[in-house]
Amino acid sequence: MAIFKAIVRTKRKDGFYQVYIRCVHNRKPGYIKTDKLVTDKQLDRNGDIDDPFVNEYCARRILEFTQRLNRKEIGKWTVKQVVDFLAMEDEDLCFSDYARLHIDRMRDRGQVRNARNYELALQHLERYAGTTRVMFAQLISTWVNNWIKDLEMTARAKEMYPVCMRQVFREAVKEHNDYDNNVVRIKTNPWPKVKIPQADRAEKRAISAEECRRFFSVALPESLSSRPKGELGRDVAMLVLCLAGINTVDLFNLKKSDYRHGVIAYKRAKTKKSRADEAYIEMKVEPILLPLFEKYRADDKDPYLFNWHKRYADSDSFGANANAGIKDVCKALEIPEDRRYCVYTFRHTWGTIAQNDCGASISEVGFAMNHSGGHNITRGYIKPDFSPAWELNAKVVEFIFFSNAPSKQGAAQDLNHPKNEDRQFRLSPKKLVYARAYFRGELLAEVTDIGFSNVDEVMARLATKFPDTIPPGCSVYFRIKDVDADIEVVYERTKGKGF
Repeated sequence: MAIFKAIVRTKRKDGFYQVYIRCVHNRKPGYIKTDKLVTDKQLDRNGDIDDPFVNEYCARRILEFTQRLNRKEIGKWTVKQVVDFLAMEDEDLCFSDYARLHIDRMRDRGQVRNARNYELALQHLERYAGTTRVMFAQLISTWVNNWIKDLEMTARAKEMYPVCMRQVFREAVKEHNDYDNNVVRIKTNPWPKVKIPQADRAEKRAISAEECRRFFSVALPESLSSRPKGELGRDVAMLVLCLAGINTVDLFNLKKSDYRHGVIAYKRAKTKKSRADEAYIEMKVEPILLPLFEKYRADDKDPYLFNWHKRYADSDSFGANANAGIKDVCKALEIPEDRRYCVYTFRHTWGTIAQNDCGASISEVGFAMNHSGGHNITRGYIKPDFSPAWELNAKVVEFIFFSNAPSKQGAAQDLNHPKNEDRQFRLSPKKLVYARAYFRGELLAEVTDIGFSNVDEVMARLATKFPDTIPPGCSVYFRIKDVDADIEVVYERTKGKGF
């Protein structure tokens, strides 16, 4: 049993006494320092504390200590263990230290790429705080919301970084707070009052088969390097496109043991830890890729299939160099900087062409691209037949590289091209026009007639039938159809400007 008493020890040079709570356990004394100070005037003739406020504070602390110890078996504890246990709750934990420990544990579990995201999030948090020792007590909702506001100009980090740090916080609470025994070392929880924004929706990066053919047929830019990035970029793009959109990290990590009888078998690094089937897939290597397999094949004694790990430190470096090379090829094609491709362009393109031009369903595309498709548990039970994915991949390769058939997205780009806008919809007095006007979803007027030279004349005719109750500045939508050509366009005009 531990016995407590509020005491002072030696006088400091400034004339104050530090207040301690003495703990006697198994006849041995220990001392717990408080933040209270007293002078000689606050002590009685026996040297005991005589200040009512200090005594009240110490009494509350002693009651709290007693309640906490009553929940533990401390008979065999030393007095130091008792003191350390009681003082532990008062010490503010370092969030940065725990986050680094959490990240190291992730790496030990093989979650290297996820650990990197957590590390980037912690680094940004520490830069914002101006210290590498961010404390848990510092993480209040106002401060965290201000940190997230500092991320608002980013596309993805504004969601990913806070989510990572929230997960670290939750794991720390599980580890350090023992609510059953009333041990609460992390007292703050900002996350219920923190609003995490959604990441910007990823831009659809797919390009047409026509653009693919142009990309892979262009002369590579000249380079003094024996290993030009443009060549690497084009080769990696070809591998990604002809292996059903494989990720660069999976290409980088392929082993010789993963390539058997013309088929590569691997577990997708991004999702293998979160899926019952470990994101396993087999993909047949099409003949068009065999020269590249030979070109980058590693030495016989090397366990890796390709030699990239000798040239690049890790898969991130490999991916970055591949993307830089792809952009070099795009520059040679005089593609504007804001429209240049990356590795993911060719992954997205595979899925788009498979669905739009090769007649695959979305579920078939997802299966071939190794998405779980909402059947995560089921895929862990069965040994799937991957041959349908091989057949679909062969169709995509055939369509892009061994035909000149126009792709649907290529046709769509032609239709949407600004230069073709007028060519696609022009009126003449001989054409039959069917036009309607809508305000807040309600049909205002319609007309079917000939004799219109342009769309402005059609809209002017419709406007004569509008009621006077439409407020100035409100929008009306005009649907105008060239009946003869079976083409319809929609225009928006506002009262006071357009009509």
